[in-house]
Amino acid sequence: MIENQYDQMIRYATAIRLGTADTETILRRFARANRQHPAYAALHELGKAKRTIFLTEYLTSPELRREIHEGLNVVENWNSANGFIRYGNHGDITSNRRDDQELAALCLHLLQATLVYINTLMIQEILDEQGEIIRLDDIDRRALTPLTYRHVNPYLDITGRFNLDMTTRLDIGVGPP
Repeated sequence: MIENQYDQMIRYATAIRLGTADTETILRRFARANRQHPAYAALHELGKAKRTIFLTEYLTSPELRREIHEGLNVVENWNSANGFIRYGNHGDITSNRRDDQELAALCLHLLQATLVYINTLMIQEILDEQGEIIRLDDIDRRALTPLTYRHVNPYLDITGRFNLDMTTRLDIGVGPP
């Protein structure tokens, strides 16, 4: 089936890659046929073959499993930090207005970048403390991340406000006193 539809499959893939056709248009064309479109059936079979190849590689390669697991941990840590920063409304963006959604997403990225920046400076200060040489092995490096937030209190003080003193600096050993 794949061999018979190979030229059509390449034609559709090239159209998507070059932008001369969008994926939705091609999928609509596949769905319009009363019976299953032959190129769609061939693409479906190709997908099954690719998944089978990946699954056999995953099951036989501890390195691939470790790499995927580490990637998943990074994504879960990222999502956990997002949930921590946007703890109100369970982290959901509740507005239907596009401008409000965009503003909420941009604020979230700004807060996350700030958190990572400050944490990176604090980690550098600790690693450079008293000029001691700290040797990190692979396990240490995998565990080291600037996207941590356990030391941050997201709640307001008793006055109901966040107090931000712009006249003082964080004491992280960087910049002018």
